[in-house]
Amino acid sequence: MELRIDRLTKRYKNKIAVDRITLNLHEGVHGLLGANGAGKTTLMRMLCGVIKPTEGTVSFEGTDVSEENYRAVLGYLPQDFGYYPEFRGIDFLMYMAALKGISKESAKRKCGELIELVGLKDVEKKKIKSYSGGMKQRLGIAQALLNDPKLIILDEPTAGLDPKERVRFRNLIKDLGKDSIVLLSTHIVSDIESIADDVLIMKEGQFIYSGAWNDEKGSLEEFYMEEFGE
Repeated sequence: MELRIDRLTKRYKNKIAVDRITLNLHEGVHGLLGANGAGKTTLMRMLCGVIKPTEGTVSFEGTDVSEENYRAVLGYLPQDFGYYPEFRGIDFLMYMAALKGISKESAKRKCGELIELVGLKDVEKKKIKSYSGGMKQRLGIAQALLNDPKLIILDEPTAGLDPKERVRFRNLIKDLGKDSIVLLSTHIVSDIESIADDVLIMKEGQFIYSGAWNDEKGSLEEFYMEEFGE
């Protein structure tokens, strides 16, 4: 299983947001770090086909990002996910399943499984407008997994979760990486240290580091603080 990123570039009028990135990703959890404005979200949006690159290509197992078959294997949780506040949680998942072309019978089964997985069974029939920020984030993670994706892209998935929930979802994301390619972007360096098989660090649209991180390299948190001063 392989995601191929070849010389991927995104230029805006006065800025190069992503600058000629080339990378191949395989099964596992790939942690993406970088300060605000480093190009992380632009990169992920290109990988999901939300925006078109200025140059370069993205493909999964030989299928281009622009093709329908690519979207069929993709699960995506953007940083600012849009919810319908009047929908009940379970109805929202069923609606998203319909948009993804999942049959009603399969959707009922899958939505039930995911509601249990993300711990929303007790509130599945409550309106989303009554959910806490953490509950909404858990619902967002559930919708990203509806189609059993082989490529999972998560932009700040643990934002709004309390420490106990964060640990729970770190474990979930780690398990997903056993059979899928997971790209996880977060500002929480400890999340990356805990579960990522390798680390990608972006600065000014390019990777300044890519690969496994181990104790011999010292503390990832300290390196990040020195590099970005956050």
